[in-house]
Amino acid sequence: MENTAVKTPPVTSVPFMSAAELLDTWQGHRRLSRRVLEAFPEDQLTTFSIGGMRPYSQLAIEMIALAAGGIEGVATSNWDAAGRLFALNGRETPVTRQELLDLWDQITEQINTLWPQIPATRFHEKEMAFGQYEGVIYSSILYLIDNEIHHRGQGYVYLRALGIEPPPFWDRQ
Repeated sequence: MENTAVKTPPVTSVPFMSAAELLDTWQGHRRLSRRVLEAFPEDQLTTFSIGGMRPYSQLAIEMIALAAGGIEGVATSNWDAAGRLFALNGRETPVTRQELLDLWDQITEQINTLWPQIPATRFHEKEMAFGQYEGVIYSSILYLIDNEIHHRGQGYVYLRALGIEPPPFWDRQ
């Protein structure tokens, strides 16, 4: 009888992706998500919803908070930043598209500042992200990217429902 099990290829010392390439991938997704936010009509940002999904402003806030808390957690092991992020002009959360875009840009700079401080070995350390998700650090980063892609997809549905052509999904420049 023939063995039909899938064989795992041998592990090599050449990494699949460098830390710089992972950062570029994440930032590429962030650039595209920012363009979706830019395309969203101001008057629909906090109110438009389909099928019980949250308005896009709330999805954007989640993406911003997770990125801010995520990069701080990855870089410093402090995973508390997401909960205390939104002390913006004395309000609980941003209310305009421009406020969201400004905060998005602030977090992008925070990512760019903290990323080079992360030692290469850190990506394989096991940790409890946000106090509840145990895994290695690179898996937490992949989760941040996956979560953003998911919410950006909801934004695409919203934009199309509003008669707006979203940015090409493949263009992450």
